Order: sequence, then C-alpha cells, then structure tokens
Amino acid sequence: MSLPQILTTTAEIERFATDLSRFEVIAVDLEADSMHHYQEKVCLLQVTAGEETLLIDPLDGADLSALRPVLANGAIRKIFHAADYDIRCLARDFEIEIVGLFDTMISCQFIGEERFGLGDILAKYYGLEVDKKYQRADWTRRPLSNEMIRYAAGDTEYLQRLVGILEEKLIALGRLDWVREEFSLLEKARFAVFDGPLCLKFKGAGKLARRQLGLLEELLQWRNQEARRRDLPHFKVLGNKTLLQLATQPITGIHSMTGIEGLSPRLVERYGKALLQAVAQGNALDEAALPLFPRGERREKDPAADKRFMKLKEWRQQAARGLELDPGVLINNATLEQVARVNPQDEAALAGLGVLKNWQLGVLGGGMLQAL
Repeated sequence: MSLPQILTTTAEIERFATDLSRFEVIAVDLEADSMHHYQEKVCLLQVTAGEETLLIDPLDGADLSALRPVLANGAIRKIFHAADYDIRCLARDFEIEIVGLFDTMISCQFIGEERFGLGDILAKYYGLEVDKKYQRADWTRRPLSNEMIRYAAGDTEYLQRLVGILEEKLIALGRLDWVREEFSLLEKARFAVFDGPLCLKFKGAGKLARRQLGLLEELLQWRNQEARRRDLPHFKVLGNKTLLQLATQPITGIHSMTGIEGLSPRLVERYGKALLQAVAQGNALDEAALPLFPRGERREKDPAADKRFMKLKEWRQQAARGLELDPGVLINNATLEQVARVNPQDEAALAGLGVLKNWQLGVLGGGMLQAL
C-alpha cells in the first residue's frame, strides 16, 4: 500500500483546495500535540476526497487559508468523527470554520451504539483492527514514520462509507433531523478565552478559603511558568491533586512535602525550593489581594423542585430505555434541573425556557410535561 502524499507548501495547499471544491463529500481529521507541549497546536490534517487521502503538514508555516472557503461551504459535506475538539482547534489555529458537518460519533450515539470510538466502530462494521499506539504520539516530530502516516490516513479512509450505514439507520429510526440539529450546534463550538486568575477555573477551587485560593494561585502561576519554560503540558510538571494538597495543608519546609500525592523525592529535589517560595508568596499576600471565588446567587432549598427533578430523571430513564439510547445522550441533568426549578405547565412555557433543542421539544416535551 503506497503512502499518501503530504502537502507542505502554500502552493500545494491552494491547488488541493481547488480540487476539493469539486467534491460533494470530504472526510477530515487532525492530529494535535496537547499531550506533549505547552501550547497545543494542530500538527497534521488528514483529508479524504473520493478514493484519495492526502495529509497536510502545517508545521513548516504553509498558509492554510485557501481551505477556508471549501470547509465553510455548506454544500460540501464534511465528515468528522468526534468533531468537537477538531472544530475548536481549526478555528483557533487557522480561523477555519466548518459548515456542513456530519459527525459519525454523534450519529453512533443516536442510533444507540454502546461503544462509539472510531476503532470500535470500524471493528464492528468493517472488521478492522486499529492500532492505538499513535493516539498519544508526539505529532510535532519530523520526519513522520511510515507507520504514523498510515495511522493518520486510516482515520478518514472509511468515514464516507461509514456515513452511508449510519445515515440509513438514522433515517429508519426517524432521527436524522435530531443529529442535523446537533451538527449545526457543534459547528459553532469554540475554545473559551479566559484571562482571570488561574485558580478560578481550577476544579474544586470553589470550596477553598480565600487564603488557600491565594496559595493555589501562586502555585498555578509557578507551574504555568515552568511548563512554558520547559515546553511541557501542565500535568507533566505537577498534577492538579498535588497543587491542591500543597495549597490546603501546612507547608513549613521541604520535609513537610513528604507523602504528598504526585510529589516524589525526585520532584521534591527538583521543585522543592520553588514550591516553598510560591507558598511563601501566597502566605504573604495582603487580605485585600487574595482571589475571590465568584459565588452565584444562593439558591433556597426547594423540596418541591428536588422532587420534580427526581421525577424527571425517572421519566428520562424510561424514555431512554424505550428509545434504546443512553440517558445522557437524550438530555443532560443540568437541563432537567432547570426545567424542574421553573416547572413549566405547557409547551409554550417549556419552549420559552430556551434550554431544550428543537428535536428535544418535539420528541420529549410532552413526556416531560406529563412527568411534571
């Protein structure tokens, strides 16, 4: 089997974009380096059009802007598997917008597949064994090995044929419009931009006292600087659990770090002095300078709403069983909680909440009202 061509120049990509504009369907995937570097980035794009798969290597600085009109053309179907991360990365790195999405993972969820990873689906429908050893590979390394090139190309090679199977099942179940709405919403996914204190987006920070938040913020700022300096993702410097323990238990010296999860003697030797300095800086902060975790409006306990929520969860379980879908795919807990709090009494009031998708209103709305 011959290896696919790898495009590395702007001129090659411009010619390829012109060729792509003639197709009605293309399959797309990408590889990034979030497991290996401080600032994640797209390292490779895989595109299958017709019977041909080509790879695009953006790391030499080629301009990918010629792809924007093609990928934003809703008349051309773009097939992805688990598109959420890919759509966000393409928008961030290249200002590329995806319009005309068909996501095979979402489709698998909506036909009731219990296992919907690409490897699982290709094994089920085509008997293929996908080698997963390159899932977490460092895709910034060049040259790419032949095995990595084949692995990348395999991610899009079967997607167009897979769509034919999935679409037929969706039509038979009457759920094609459901996934189309899901696709349309997913096309708008973007990475959130956050420029506040790092501790405010740290899981579990809402339970900390302000002094502990200050300590955590100093530790997070140190880790961020160290990760940038060493070009590593944050977790490869120190994990979140380790920083949380450092912020919430007394640290009086190097000896007091013994036994902290994720802080081996080797790491204490490497980072101990810097961590002590970060803790000292956190302890030295003036009270007025300490971070303040934003508290939402305190919600009064509402036993009636809690009871409605439990009723809605029971209804969802039954509805999911009847549709042979995972309850979380059908509707999430956050939406059920909002509906339970407001307690709408008719379809107009339920629709007016603005929390249900159109397909959910049509398929689930009557059952929700009945459960309430």
